[in-house]
Amino acid sequence: MRYMLTYDLMETTRNANQWLGATAQSVASYPAFAMIPNPALNWMAAWGRVTERSFQRMVAKPDWGIRTVTCEDGKDHVVEVQTVVEKPFGDLIYFKVPGRDIQQRKVLLVAPMSGHYATLLRSTAASLLPDCELYVTDWHNARDIPVSCGKFDVEDYTLYLMDFMRHLGPDTHVISVCQPVPLTLAATAYLAELEPDAQPLTMTLIGGPVDPDATPTEVTDFGRRVTMGQLEETAIQRVGFKYKGVGRLVYPGLLQLTSFMSMNADRHSEAFSNQIRREMRGEAADHDAHNRFYDEYLAVMDMTAEFYLSTVERIFKEREIAKNEFVVDGHKVDAGKITNVAVMTVEGANDDISAPGQCIAALGLCTGLPDSMKASHVEPGAGHYGIFAGRSWRDNIRPLVLKFMNDNNTKRTPRRRRPAAAPATPANSNVVAI
Repeated sequence: MRYMLTYDLMETTRNANQWLGATAQSVASYPAFAMIPNPALNWMAAWGRVTERSFQRMVAKPDWGIRTVTCEDGKDHVVEVQTVVEKPFGDLIYFKVPGRDIQQRKVLLVAPMSGHYATLLRSTAASLLPDCELYVTDWHNARDIPVSCGKFDVEDYTLYLMDFMRHLGPDTHVISVCQPVPLTLAATAYLAELEPDAQPLTMTLIGGPVDPDATPTEVTDFGRRVTMGQLEETAIQRVGFKYKGVGRLVYPGLLQLTSFMSMNADRHSEAFSNQIRREMRGEAADHDAHNRFYDEYLAVMDMTAEFYLSTVERIFKEREIAKNEFVVDGHKVDAGKITNVAVMTVEGANDDISAPGQCIAALGLCTGLPDSMKASHVEPGAGHYGIFAGRSWRDNIRPLVLKFMNDNNTKRTPRRRRPAAAPATPANSNVVAI
């Protein structure tokens, strides 16, 4: 009950700040005050508008906002978001574009479950949509999932990814961003062992902590400093009475947001101060750069406690993926079982969350792949966000990823040891060096 009251206290604080912002804006905007111009009232109204919008966004799931896409025929086609696989903790959604030809590339974009909604990859999805049949993992907010639906940890996440890959078939290109990169690797390896013919065509891993110790960062240092007991005691709370998941143990999104903001407090403080001044001068707009960014950044979701704790313990502390010792459903997963999937890693030279070296470690684990099916790229000057959603992604990385898919758009025949009496056969002419 103590943790449930703490959860409700955080929600009460958020709700109170939203109300204060709305009140300040309403009071300072009375027409009567216009007879006596006062900069303080203008500031109060501007502060109220920014404050109300900011705290309101913290509990709202953003819309994808991808209405149309321009296709090769030069026409704008309407985009329809459809749910193709529905599960308690996350769905597989499809961006259907009626009226256009089926694209050759079928892409599964694996979104992080790290405190933000899958819409964090909106710009990534929008950039891929003109050239791909796009599917995205849409994870649910844990506060809205009844306790009766059971647990959801890193093993369940891995099994979900396997189900999604099975549904899409072996002609799929997988792109995984940030947090799910090591679990995507594990899901592909386990699928390769159980159903070798179901392996996807390619797997592009972007800025993920496959081996957190390869290049330590503040994130990995935190995982080392804090014990699991301390983490469970300070970070885990029970969902309050307001939501369907009442009583479920979660790592609250509001707590995660506090951590995000504190890491760059000066920069965020300056951004909001500048936005208030723009509101005072009448220069702010509903969809200006500040609001576009913070509408997404402030929209946070709760993670199940078991998922958050198992991620810290098994991925960061024990490094089960890095050691190739990850166990799913009682079975040890071996990345060496991946034999027919071209793998590419992408890292940002200035990434302070998953620093260069953490993601490329995946290539060393894929011992069943020849070097010709492996590729890596480090983007100069790019930070964590830029490698999947910023200018670096649009100008440099996206073209490389599309080319990588094109070069590996057909299955290769994996090399197997043949009996001594078997006649020699020519090498597969379809193998393309990467």
